[in-house]
Amino acid sequence: MLIKILKSKLHRAKVTEAKVDYPGSIAIDEQLMEAADILPYETVVVADITNGSRLQTYAIPAEPGSATICILGAAAKLIEKNDTIIVFSFVYCSGEEAKSIKPKIIRLDENNRIITADKN
Repeated sequence: MLIKILKSKLHRAKVTEAKVDYPGSIAIDEQLMEAADILPYETVVVADITNGSRLQTYAIPAEPGSATICILGAAAKLIEKNDTIIVFSFVYCSGEEAKSIKPKIIRLDENNRIITADKN
């Protein structure tokens, strides 16, 4: 049996842009994706701290070092520029494997710069 468990998260990211006219996804600074072990086109869950919205999409890399967090497509109707969000990534594993997984928590400041990168 496989279970879904938290792999990593970008905590308190600030949305820098929201563009409705796009097929859909979330563009994340490539350096932030690497820090959180999020691969291009990986499924992520986005929770909006500002308004309570929650959605699932996929991540695409934005320019490294740009601090970009851009909501693309229909999700831009739910999450707006300047909202504070959490981006979660998950992994499927056995119950036994899950006991040893320590999620990577990347805490960001108001400019999407890494404050801390912890394995809990």
